[in-house]
Amino acid sequence: MTKSSKRVSNSQDMTWSEVFQLSKSYLKIPLALLFIEAIYWFITQPSNTLVPIQISEAWIWSGITNLIYGEGTATLTTNNGWMTQVNLHNENFPGVLDTVALYVSDECAGVHEMLFISTLIIMTDGVSQRLKLRSIAVMCGIVYILNIVRLVAFYPIAVESCAIDPDNPSCLNPVWQYHETIYNWGFLVILVFMWLIWFWKVGGPERALESKNNKDKFQFSIRKSWNKVHYGILLLAGLMLISSAYSVTTNDEAMEAKEILDFCAYSSIATNQCMAAQNSWDNAIDTAWSLASIGLIMAASVTIKFNKVEIETVEKEDTESE
Repeated sequence: MTKSSKRVSNSQDMTWSEVFQLSKSYLKIPLALLFIEAIYWFITQPSNTLVPIQISEAWIWSGITNLIYGEGTATLTTNNGWMTQVNLHNENFPGVLDTVALYVSDECAGVHEMLFISTLIIMTDGVSQRLKLRSIAVMCGIVYILNIVRLVAFYPIAVESCAIDPDNPSCLNPVWQYHETIYNWGFLVILVFMWLIWFWKVGGPERALESKNNKDKFQFSIRKSWNKVHYGILLLAGLMLISSAYSVTTNDEAMEAKEILDFCAYSSIATNQCMAAQNSWDNAIDTAWSLASIGLIMAASVTIKFNKVEIETVEKEDTESE
């Protein structure tokens, strides 16, 4: 009598076909990140578009630096009319005032990183919406704290490097190298590591496979039923689009800058006044783009309806109708 033996595999193991299907489902993550990146680029084209966050971080940065390294080591001051600049003081710093002036720009506010980690969490399959929202709140809080730590670290790095070579501008090179490293890829590595820990903590692989086995599909449709909230958002989106046009046409400073630019182009000159006018005009155009982008996103969010439908249910309904 011949017996056929079958290898019993652990139910927790993934086959290569499951790995392939899982990888295919996560291709949507880089696409979503590219979309968010494009939105962020449009919104932050004007300077200081994230002023509330920039001011809060500059204030905390200055306060913690004074608390740790002594009163007077950091001074909070204005940059382009906003309290976003922090002047670091030490007797070994280069310059007559022994000061290194730094400021929190919209790119340095950490919002870019918050959007990145939030997108990763939102696009993860098999996790409930409530858990995703809680996780996003926690992750954004962690990113905010990490960004403060990054800013506070500027002072000890500058003090240590300038103690070796005082009053030499090149002693600040380690500060700029540290900034470039964190800005270019350091934060990215930390964010991916944070998401991986979260992914395994919530049982990501198992949840993703279960979600795949449920055979759910997504449908997009134009909204047919409207309520007051939808009309309100649509009205606000319209106001944003109108404001984008008025932000340029009714901006006296921008129109004056445009006249100067036209004269500079006609005369083929490039003076400091021409450069200042170019900056003013570019900032006005960027502001218009940002307002228009936000308006279009708001309009799309209420016009397009997103549905999740179980294929099994749809097939059952089709069978019954036949």
